Amino acid sequence: MTHRTSQFVVIAKCFHRMFLNPSKTNIFCFIGLFLFVTVQLNAQTLTVTNAATGEPLEMVAIWNEANNLYAITNSKGQADVSSFKNINKIEISSLGFKTVNTNYDELQQKNFVLLMNVSNLNLTEVVLSGTRWRQTNRYLPYKIETISKRDVVLQNPQTAADLLEISGKVFIQKSQQGGGSPMIRGFSTNRLLYTVDGVRMNNAIFRSGNLQNVISLDAFATESTEVLFGPSSVIYGSDAIGGVMSFQTLTPQFSLDEKTLVKGNAVYRYASANNESTGHFHANVGWKRWAFLTSVTSQNYDHLRQGRHGPDDYLKPFFVQRINSEDQVVGQDDKLLQKPSAFSQINVMHKVRFQPNEAWDFQYGFHYSETSPYGRYDRHNRQRDGLPQFAQWDYGPQLWMMNHINITHTRKRQFFDDFTIRLAHQHFEESRINRRLNNDIQNNQYEQVNATSVNLDFKKAISAGSTLFYGAEYIFNDVNSTGKELDIITSNATAALSRYPESLWQSAAVYLSNEIKLNPKTTLQGGLRYNYFKLNADFDPQFLNFPFTEANVSNSAVTGSFGAVYRPTKRWIFKANLGTAFRAPNVDDIGKIFDSEPGAVTVPNPDLKPEYAYNFDLGVAVVVGNFIKLDVTGYYTLLNNAMVRRDFLFNGEDTIIFQDEPSRVQAIQNAANAYVYGLQFGAEFKLPEGFTFSTDLNFQKGEEETDGGIKGPSRHAPPFFGFSRLTYQGDKLNLQLYTQFQGEQSFENLAIEERSKDEIYAKDRNGNNFSPAWYTLNIKALYPLTENLTLTTGLENITDQRYRPFSSGISGAGRNFIMALRANF
Repeated sequence: MTHRTSQFVVIAKCFHRMFLNPSKTNIFCFIGLFLFVTVQLNAQTLTVTNAATGEPLEMVAIWNEANNLYAITNSKGQADVSSFKNINKIEISSLGFKTVNTNYDELQQKNFVLLMNVSNLNLTEVVLSGTRWRQTNRYLPYKIETISKRDVVLQNPQTAADLLEISGKVFIQKSQQGGGSPMIRGFSTNRLLYTVDGVRMNNAIFRSGNLQNVISLDAFATESTEVLFGPSSVIYGSDAIGGVMSFQTLTPQFSLDEKTLVKGNAVYRYASANNESTGHFHANVGWKRWAFLTSVTSQNYDHLRQGRHGPDDYLKPFFVQRINSEDQVVGQDDKLLQKPSAFSQINVMHKVRFQPNEAWDFQYGFHYSETSPYGRYDRHNRQRDGLPQFAQWDYGPQLWMMNHINITHTRKRQFFDDFTIRLAHQHFEESRINRRLNNDIQNNQYEQVNATSVNLDFKKAISAGSTLFYGAEYIFNDVNSTGKELDIITSNATAALSRYPESLWQSAAVYLSNEIKLNPKTTLQGGLRYNYFKLNADFDPQFLNFPFTEANVSNSAVTGSFGAVYRPTKRWIFKANLGTAFRAPNVDDIGKIFDSEPGAVTVPNPDLKPEYAYNFDLGVAVVVGNFIKLDVTGYYTLLNNAMVRRDFLFNGEDTIIFQDEPSRVQAIQNAANAYVYGLQFGAEFKLPEGFTFSTDLNFQKGEEETDGGIKGPSRHAPPFFGFSRLTYQGDKLNLQLYTQFQGEQSFENLAIEERSKDEIYAKDRNGNNFSPAWYTLNIKALYPLTENLTLTTGLENITDQRYRPFSSGISGAGRNFIMALRANF
């Protein structure tokens, strides 16, 4: 009979005695034993707090790898650790705090209250993105960056793109305020992969041009964000060439006692540079086995104001208005205002979680995001003969909806210890609306994608030092695309050329990865993936005389990786990884028709094959004393059979009439090899009196073959960039002074197709386009006004610089005051 069972036997006997003879002695016997057992039960709830401030710590990982045990603290800093009883090795870690190694008996002796001390010098943290399973990054041979929830609260990013940027290791390009296209290690767009709660977000029309799909994610509803750097196709399949951005949204939390858990958060935020008004609310209701969570965010942004000090080339002193049925070029009273750039957005999320026992966990999630129409600012800047080329160039509402079911089973079986099934359906809508100046015909293109995916992931410890990760994936995308020409005078609409053909895109894959701990200091990891994909497209010859009416493409790809981690001491860690990745041609590559640049049109090409990347990483991190941490990673990536836009013949012609003007014909082709190499450097210094200094520096260089085999700069390799921060953490006040910066990209270092884009770049002394160096100086502060009310405020771009991130079509915000009130209940 166990100790717990014997306690319930004693209390049952005491209850029986009380029932037969309800004397004071027997009643007190019952009450005393009941309270004793209750205390024992509650003692299995661990409470973790900040040793310096006494505040509860959320998202603290409690971990025992040998027995496959994991728990995480809720917003009250509490977690149920009853499953850890009799465990002699428990690791407790949280980003920014010293890792605690303890055991169940020690926790019990401390009455299950744990104080954690602040430290920014950890070499170990729990991550999800490496293998789709929680594990400490000390065993992973590639670089992973975690963006903590605490950093997000302090920084107050406006969008999920801005959230990625605060890591200091991801460069963000923007063509309009309603956008944000990440660049990682010289790659971007459809050579990067997004996942949401483990579900692939990339679809069959993710393009090689800049993407803004990441803003569909709600920064307020994000629990944690991880960036996995370098090729990751073994686990994630196509597109994971430059890296993977993994977003984990809020998880419904159960009650840890008999009371119903009701908690939530309400936020209001204001920013002066664009008169932002944002409201957010989420609430969690949890019981022992059931939990529900609902989140709603509404955001409104006015036109964005840029800074006063910088290149005059970024000023646009005009905009186009429709007055009395005519296009009028109107002067702006405020030349710093970037008009049109205003937009609004709403995000809704609802989750249901059911845990019938410790072995099963069922979660259902619903996500919905929709923007208003918004102007593509760089196209509004494009001029011809001294006048704006377009009277209108807008993206229509961008809509994303996802329903997904996540089923996890944790119990040791013959072929697995854990498995997860992810079933998801996503619906995407986007559109483009443009009209040339003094032209009454408005061109409209509408796209819809329905994406269904199934993922099976398994984990099996086959020995004390060897763990297998394996699984399968199936993806199905249905692409529907239509075009319309609208006469804005008569309101007559006629069918027109669509951007894409009607298409079906499918992918099926299996993968296997093995992690082997050779000894306490050395870990090896290797894996293989086989991927088959198929695309069927039907082209409509009604509006363009295609030399083909359909495209049927099928191919396969095999990718692999092998890496090693060596930890000679607790203060040193060395990592090396050799990996391959691939990108399968999608509908955007094979079938799109669009005006890629002034005087050029991109047409379909059904003869594409996958492109492959071959990458080598080498990284080292060290903690010196108790006050310095250094982290450096070097990498080299070769992209073979790269899909790039090149001149092409269409029906034997190199020029066709497109949207009423002669246009040079281009198409996506397997026409190049490209390479990127670089260095990522990070340093943290623990200073006296609660101060910390940290910096992240990123150097990357990319080249690709141009026509005729000549090498030229890569389009998506930004110049040197980084972040430096001085942080103060007091009893209550959290203060950060930081600078963000970018080096110059000269005309000679611009990609050849970028050099003619006058609407994006400034002019150098020779009159050539280039991207000037810039910096911003910023300060942020967080202070709890009461136990449940927190004020976050800041001043961005204090010196009011007029700057434009590399390859962007819109300038960053000028001097910007930000204020947010956050109420917890």
